[in-house]
Amino acid sequence: PPAGVSKACSSCVRTADAEEACAQCEQLVCRNCSRLCGCCSTVTCALCSTVDYGDVGEQVLCNGCSIFQV
Repeated sequence: PPAGVSKACSSCVRTADAEEACAQCEQLVCRNCSRLCGCCSTVTCALCSTVDYGDVGEQVLCNGCSIFQV
């Protein structure tokens, strides 16, 4: 889009900053929809992350890190 035109979050259609993109699929996400991986600290969207409900509590994991959790 031209300069000055806002970009929308891929999840909720709110305005998202250009720096706020999912590390997995590169879609724009706003601060309300972004999730921070508890393992590698990357920003992901809801589709590219899962919540691990372990013994210690819940933890957000990106798809890349979730395959290593047992």
